[in-house]
Amino acid sequence: EDFLNLIFKAMMKDSLNSSHPVSSAVQSSEQIEEMFDALSYIKGASLLLMLKHYLTKDVFQAGIEVYLHNHNYGSAQSDDLWDSMNEITNGTLDVKKLMKTWILHKGFPLVTVVRKGKIISVQQEKFLYHVETENWTSDASYLWHIPLTYITSSCNFTHCTNAYLLDQKSGM
Repeated sequence: EDFLNLIFKAMMKDSLNSSHPVSSAVQSSEQIEEMFDALSYIKGASLLLMLKHYLTKDVFQAGIEVYLHNHNYGSAQSDDLWDSMNEITNGTLDVKKLMKTWILHKGFPLVTVVRKGKIISVQQEKFLYHVETENWTSDASYLWHIPLTYITSSCNFTHCTNAYLLDQKSGM
């Protein structure tokens, strides 16, 4: 419950145009300090939970083990974690490509789901809680790779989960 409260606080900050990406190039020590704030940590943890749920616990765990084995007693970059996950998925999913859309963009998407009979369509757009005109920049090009999971009447959440990767502005 506490973590959920932190996530909602972080999302509120991240929904402002003055937000920042989880990962970005830095030029000074001051920029490094600014980068490691509550937003980065909570959003980062949430993104790892999202990835774990999408890949499944066992695949995610195997990717973490490969990452730790490959980089023990050494340094690493964020791409190294995604590369380790790609190693485990054997090319069935480009985890690096998926996660870069989340860590290099500030903010998060609003996903709209519309059902017309048996047809379901989904659409994404950047969510902004409050536009600060002095900091406003157009983010129309933002595109997230959003792992969506769903259940149907023939299966429940604990026994089978279907997955769909929304990697376009809209899909069916």
